[in-house]
Amino acid sequence: MSDTVKKLIILPTDHPLRGHVRPPGSKSITNRALLLAGLAKGTSRLTGALKSDDTRYMADALRAMGVQVDEPDDTTFVVTGNGRLASPSAPLFLGNAGTATRFLTAAAALVDGPVVVDGDQHMRKRPIKPLVDALRTLGVEVTSETGCPPVTVNGKGGFPAGRIEIDAGLSSQYVSALLMAAPGAKGPVRIELAGDEIGARGYIDLTVAAMRAFGAEVEQLSPSVWQVAPTGYRAADFAIEPDASAATYLWAAEVLTGGAIDLGVPASVFSQPDARAHDVISQFPHLPAVIDGSQMQDAIPTIAVLAAFNETPVRFVGLANLRVKECDRVRALSLGLTAIRPGLAHEEGDDLIVSSDPGLAGQTLPASIDTFADHRIAMSFALAGLKIHGIAIEDPGCVAKTYPAYWDALASLGVAYTGDRP
Repeated sequence: MSDTVKKLIILPTDHPLRGHVRPPGSKSITNRALLLAGLAKGTSRLTGALKSDDTRYMADALRAMGVQVDEPDDTTFVVTGNGRLASPSAPLFLGNAGTATRFLTAAAALVDGPVVVDGDQHMRKRPIKPLVDALRTLGVEVTSETGCPPVTVNGKGGFPAGRIEIDAGLSSQYVSALLMAAPGAKGPVRIELAGDEIGARGYIDLTVAAMRAFGAEVEQLSPSVWQVAPTGYRAADFAIEPDASAATYLWAAEVLTGGAIDLGVPASVFSQPDARAHDVISQFPHLPAVIDGSQMQDAIPTIAVLAAFNETPVRFVGLANLRVKECDRVRALSLGLTAIRPGLAHEEGDDLIVSSDPGLAGQTLPASIDTFADHRIAMSFALAGLKIHGIAIEDPGCVAKTYPAYWDALASLGVAYTGDRP
């Protein structure tokens, strides 16, 4: 990156971090609720919602498709729809929002007319072919020249009843996208996994729960088969829980500094898959020797940076899907940790091995962390700056994707910075 790139230097804290920080609303649940409310007839009120780049892209896309989306305050969306989405007059630009891109690709099949779903340079590298192939089996006219966005869907106002087989090995979002579109079909839809592999299965549970809250009838026939009735959706008032992925940074900051951070909600009440990271983080500085990231993928950057200060080395497995996130997160973590100290981490296939050294705390190890414009890389490596002098986070503003107030939240706990504060 150029010398002019913005950098934020974290100043190590000399005291335990204590205080109260309420994480923002869940990105995953907010974008599901926005789409379902947009597909519903009537007015829905979504409270506790996340306002960030990713959810703004979804809200703007719905507006472009004829849905009224109002924002009376910083945590509320009021969504009014007529049960249909209209063909937008221009391509839907969704930045690097994976949820919005995948969900709207399937929902576009319910539109009467063409829909182009596109994103930024990073989104154009993220695979969507399994979802495209699944939609084609139902007769949906959809094209994607590269297997990544942009995607063009020529909607016919719905799709017929039938059976869809989907390869969800790369992302559970493909399954969630099909599930959420299915109530708008012309008859019952049966969705089946091709094989047993699925990334972050718990997010499908989030999808089904949200669908039911908006009146859908979803039956899980087996761990890999769902049957969805053609009910459409009805408006609902829907409360969104705090974001568990965002909470992981605060849980890690707490154990790393010996502090006490009140999130306003116990880890046990989260329904999101990343909440299981709390049990792992709580074991610091005696983290497990092997940590499987397959079902808590967005929490792995947090735990990997925390592992640098662990008493013993940690091998992270089940990370293949992290290579197709906002960036190749396995590579980004390896490079960032190695920038702090050569040999601190390395890759073996898709595994990440963190060598760990509690003696890193208090050292001066100047390192400029390339975040690859990835919010989770930026927020995770800020944790290293709590203990090591000289940690500079490149492109700190990228946290706006899911946690715009992240730097303010740490500052409220007493963390100080120099450099380019967003």
